[in-house]
Amino acid sequence: MAKAITENRKARHDYHIEETYEVGIALKGTEVKSLRTGKANLKDSFARVDNGELILCKMHISPYEKGNQFNHEPERERKLLMHKSEIRRLIGKTAEKGYALIPLRAYFNERGRAKIELALAKGKRQYDKRQDIAERDANREMRRALKERQQL
Repeated sequence: MAKAITENRKARHDYHIEETYEVGIALKGTEVKSLRTGKANLKDSFARVDNGELILCKMHISPYEKGNQFNHEPERERKLLMHKSEIRRLIGKTAEKGYALIPLRAYFNERGRAKIELALAKGKRQYDKRQDIAERDANREMRRALKERQQL
């Protein structure tokens, strides 16, 4: 089972997730050590395609405490690793209005490699968010009623 480092919980609230991809991430040594201690944040981060390469922006990885002069910049842009054919396909998809590349979670896979779960997502409107909340509340009420009925 993959060990999760951090999740972007707000992404599922703000976006309709169309597709997800597992992509590698190019990191420096102190960044890997900092990730292993769980000091990362995906809030407000996004990815973009730049010159045929995927770039992850605004992902915060705290500096490693014992890193001294070899430490990294916390919010530097990081290259994401993905097959060229998949990147070309993403260029076409993100060119459409409303689509964005949003990281959902960062984790270490079974082989100990740092990975990002990247989603092709379309932004939700305010009424979509309200509708999701109402649907979730209705399901909760229904489960509660069924549970009470089973206990009788």
